[in-house]
Amino acid sequence: MSPAPPAGTITIAGKTVSRLGFGTMRLTGPGTWGDPDDRDRALTVLRQAVHTHGISHIDTADAYGPHTVEHLVRNALYPYPDHVLIATKVGMVRPAPGQWKPLGNPFHLRACVEASLRRLKVERLELCYLHRIDPEISRDDQIAVLHAMQDEGKIEHIGLSKVTPEDIRYVLQYRPVAAVQNVLNTNNRDDPAVETCRNLNIPYGAYRPLDAGILAEPQGPVTPLHWLLSQGSHVAPIPGTGRLRHLAAIVAAAQNSPA
Repeated sequence: MSPAPPAGTITIAGKTVSRLGFGTMRLTGPGTWGDPDDRDRALTVLRQAVHTHGISHIDTADAYGPHTVEHLVRNALYPYPDHVLIATKVGMVRPAPGQWKPLGNPFHLRACVEASLRRLKVERLELCYLHRIDPEISRDDQIAVLHAMQDEGKIEHIGLSKVTPEDIRYVLQYRPVAAVQNVLNTNNRDDPAVETCRNLNIPYGAYRPLDAGILAEPQGPVTPLHWLLSQGSHVAPIPGTGRLRHLAAIVAAAQNSPA
């Protein structure tokens, strides 16, 4: 029997999952680059998030490492429990540690999806985000290739990351948007996409909910997570950590939330 989900549940990409997700970006080396310093610990963090703490929304990306974390997710959790949602993202390249660049060339996006399918060992990505809309390439072309792969059965649901309300409404002209993922925390409170997603009934994944760890000390994660969970039932925080003790503290904070 799975443990009770922290902070209740939310429906994302047609699946009821824990409202508290787990972001996997910190399961890498410095600069979100390469392997973690302790691979076994990273695997244990993933397994405890799901099997001990009841988190069933796992968020990753091909750019984490790059590629490192998708391998870790597979090694830790495959075969994936039916109740767990594995979401990944495509559309960013990594020139060096700490550096990120959008790359929305349709051929590149197609290759990224195919590679993520292999690394995660699945026939279809349950939820695939466009990690960024590349401003140097037609937005239509970037969305069209993901829609084409959805038609081919390689992507089930499509999400958008770091987008504006206008981006969301534009894509909605063509197909549903399964989820939006933007920065939201008590240091970055003003994202108009929160209200847009509320009005359109789109789940909103709050990434960097502890502002890259700044909000975790000295008061711990309680106040920042409580604030996020109070922003609406459609808001799903996606904190991340590579430390077991920090993971337990995050879960405890979410469980004690009054929201």
